[in-house]
Amino acid sequence: MQPNYITEEYLNQFIKAALAEDIGDGDHSTLASIPANATNKARLIVKDTGILAGVMLAESIFRYFDNTLKVEVYSPDGSTVSKGVVAFSVQGSSRSILTTERLVLNCMQRMSAIATKTNSLMTLVAGTGVKLLDTRKTTPNFRLLEKWAVIIGGGGNHRLGLFDMIMLKDNHIDMAGGIEEAIIRTKDYLRASNKKLKIEIETRNLEEVRKVLSVGGIDIIMLDNMDIKEMKDAVRLIDGKFKTEASGNITEETIRSVAECGVDFISVGALTHSVKSMDLSLKAC
Repeated sequence: MQPNYITEEYLNQFIKAALAEDIGDGDHSTLASIPANATNKARLIVKDTGILAGVMLAESIFRYFDNTLKVEVYSPDGSTVSKGVVAFSVQGSSRSILTTERLVLNCMQRMSAIATKTNSLMTLVAGTGVKLLDTRKTTPNFRLLEKWAVIIGGGGNHRLGLFDMIMLKDNHIDMAGGIEEAIIRTKDYLRASNKKLKIEIETRNLEEVRKVLSVGGIDIIMLDNMDIKEMKDAVRLIDGKFKTEASGNITEETIRSVAECGVDFISVGALTHSVKSMDLSLKAC
């Protein structure tokens, strides 16, 4: 469940920066009130219902800050949890537990919300064969963890960034002078740079779909903000020549109908940009 982009090097860089932001020149509340040799145990208590995510990250945070802390996991990433469930316990230096508490909670609350939203939408499209994808509508410097949460929730990742796939969106097409110009320039660029990247192009109506089909040379056609009838017509027109992705204002109410249009992928920005954090708490015991 840990994707290959979540490396130890990445985790260490993220944790180091996040701790530096929070601690500054010292956790003075803890240093002032807690003896250096004090030890304790705390439990991560769930106060919501959903899919838990960020447990492995929490272990990495504790281990990075103080490798003498001992974590016992009862509900791993991907577990369905409800109010009152104890996800894990952490035991060791009281100071270390207190100083890392908020970073662990902030990460897990957001990741769990994303995993829960992803899982909910996956349930709505079950049996259609469509794959649910995230987008780049993510939190700066937290993107890979949000995308990890999508994986934990049962979804898939779109491109990680601007570097690992070509996506020609409406602004690219308009600024390039049209669909044909955008595709031709893109293919020339890939040849000249010796890069092997998939090409996806956004279409807004059937006329644009026809233009893409006449030019060819791409991998995926995005059907953006189309109504159900137009999307069905577009899928029939494409007829399996290229993969298809539905995008734009996909909601819980519409996602099943969109999936039943026969598209291969549905991308949903709301997986990462508008979730409500899961309520979690770390309490001494």
